[in-house]
Amino acid sequence: MQDNNSHLVYSTDLGRITQKEKTKTITPSDGFARVRRETKGRKGKGVITITGLGLDAKGLKELAKKLKKTCGTGGSVVGEVIEIQGDKRDVIKQILEKNGFKVKFVGG
Repeated sequence: MQDNNSHLVYSTDLGRITQKEKTKTITPSDGFARVRRETKGRKGKGVITITGLGLDAKGLKELAKKLKKTCGTGGSVVGEVIEIQGDKRDVIKQILEKNGFKVKFVGG
């Protein structure tokens, strides 16, 4: 008697099942950190986005933490983009230049 809903759930004869590691590729930097002020989709609230850094996830989080602490605002890391609340472009530019990045303001 064969049931249509039966299928193998667990087996020990194949050994340990391992999952493939997901490796994220880091977009290489062209030498410029792009700083942009955005309000679209944020109910009028201004956010500074920083892209083009060429850092891994750990490096982005550390830099975002330093920026948030210096600016005294909140923020987050989304993908390869650092978002800082408020309009502190001049302060962000100084911090990025101290860390060895060339800064380019993009947009309005």
